[in-house]
Amino acid sequence: MWWFLIISLLTLLYYIWQKLGNLGKKYPMCLPHLPIVGSLPYMSVQDEAHIYFTKLKEKYGHIYALWMGPSYVVVVNQFSLAKDMLLKKGKDFASRPQMVTTDILSGSGKGIAFSDYGPQWRMYRKLVQSTFSLFRDRSSQNFEKIICQEANTLCKRLANTEGQSVDPSKDCFLASANVICQFCFSNSWKQNDKDVEIIMNVSDAIIKALAKNNLVDIFPWIQLFPNKDLTLLKENVKSRNELLEKKIKIEKEKFNKDSINNLLDTLLKAKMKTNSHLSQEQEVTDEHILMTLGDIFGAGVETTSSVIKWILAYLLHYPEVKEKIQKEIDQKIGFTRTPLLSDRNQLLFLESTIREVLRIRPVAPLLIPHVACTDSSIGEYTIPKGTRIYVNLWSIHHDPEEWDEPEQFNPERFLDKNKEQLIMPTSSYFPFGGGPRVCVGEFLARAELFLFMAWVLQRFDLEVADNGELPSLEGVYGVVYQINPFKMKFKLRKAWLSSVPGQQDPPPPAPEDS
Repeated sequence: MWWFLIISLLTLLYYIWQKLGNLGKKYPMCLPHLPIVGSLPYMSVQDEAHIYFTKLKEKYGHIYALWMGPSYVVVVNQFSLAKDMLLKKGKDFASRPQMVTTDILSGSGKGIAFSDYGPQWRMYRKLVQSTFSLFRDRSSQNFEKIICQEANTLCKRLANTEGQSVDPSKDCFLASANVICQFCFSNSWKQNDKDVEIIMNVSDAIIKALAKNNLVDIFPWIQLFPNKDLTLLKENVKSRNELLEKKIKIEKEKFNKDSINNLLDTLLKAKMKTNSHLSQEQEVTDEHILMTLGDIFGAGVETTSSVIKWILAYLLHYPEVKEKIQKEIDQKIGFTRTPLLSDRNQLLFLESTIREVLRIRPVAPLLIPHVACTDSSIGEYTIPKGTRIYVNLWSIHHDPEEWDEPEQFNPERFLDKNKEQLIMPTSSYFPFGGGPRVCVGEFLARAELFLFMAWVLQRFDLEVADNGELPSLEGVYGVVYQINPFKMKFKLRKAWLSSVPGQQDPPPPAPEDS
């Protein structure tokens, strides 16, 4: 009996201590929860997470809490609160949660996407940023030239599909992958390269597996039992790593510390130069190099190619928007030259369409989860150290208090009333995140989207597939918000054919092995 009294007394004292410690503090309203399972029994499984979290704000407000098993989670659904967290107090919330699936993907938090905020993360991010600067500044092989080369190749491949109903996935993926491949290794894949098919399937499988394995991230002990999805994730990450290691091995043989041309060169030079006097947490290892390159591929290929497909899908649904873009291209550029990045100030309707697609179908509806590195606050609410934070970008981009008719696709919302200047109708817009963890490749992604679409729309009309079905605008939730597979037709424009010498007839199909 005495031990029961002691336990009861200690429990009471702990309760009183917690209450006294929380005096004057305000916490977000919390969903009902139970021991061990947390709020899971009270949560809907019918809706995708970003949709469900958006609905919950009607009852719990723009910021609320819940328990994912043993983990305390805060969901942010409003821009002003997200701004406070990401920008004003970015360092307080710059860490990442340790989860089973992301540990598999990142080699237990190596690289830059899923690693903890600290000296190691800052060092690797700085190395990546320095390589981005290299490609932006130099004239011989900068991002614009690389993207235009890939845009030209993309258009040639699409011309070979004249009159056919095709799934644009592989072509979009290859174009995006080769830009990133040039950035990482200074080379690219050919259309018939078997590795392209492998890396595309692997990337897609990884994204789908990350979306499925949420329970193992809540209850890590589940991995002790047979788990088909987790096994599949491990197998695909292994395949991805093997493909990247093959690239690394080839490029290592060409490495010259006095001639830095790509990200791998930057990382290898850092390994040679700094390992002798760096602390263990800042050392550059082969595994860190592999995971950093894996992060760049994961963040830079599937995301960009997915957005391109979303743009194509919306233009099929709204052909009047496509016609306005093409009219603008015809008037501002014509057919005597190819589009350049400097044309972004001229092709306003194309740029506004890209912005609208990024708003209505954000790449990551829930940004990669953040973790509070210290006791802090969001707005007026106390956020304890270790709290997981989900920023619901979907809710922010569809907030009726910020956006006029947010469910409507309307590129003109990003233009002034005279359609002569790009505007930002509200500050409630950050498709690439914000703060210390903002997407490191935002400039590159925006440049790719603009140039790829400008080149394609200068040359091609977009038509619905032979079956007459428009693409579904309901996406597949995951780390990347993917569009469901669809088919369409690319038809060379009459204006392009009549204006370009030697293009009066569509080019013959390329041989299958070319």
